[in-house]
Amino acid sequence: MSRKEELEKIVFKEGTDNHIKAAKLIDYIIDLENQMDYYMSLPKIKVDDNNKERQKATPAAKLYKEALQQYNNSLRLL
Repeated sequence: MSRKEELEKIVFKEGTDNHIKAAKLIDYIIDLENQMDYYMSLPKIKVDDNNKERQKATPAAKLYKEALQQYNNSLRLL
């Protein structure tokens, strides 16, 4: 069963009329999941070579955080 089918099974119940709105939101959620999977494969922290205690978040970490917030909000809406 695909991820889309899993979400549709949870959301679409007999006698409800929100298929069109939810279908677009499901596609958006799946896209966000794919983006987050990609961001997870990237390094999140950059360590200074001269001082190992100095660390900095990478742009991928910031993008992941933003995508995660959008994902959680979309799931709540769904």
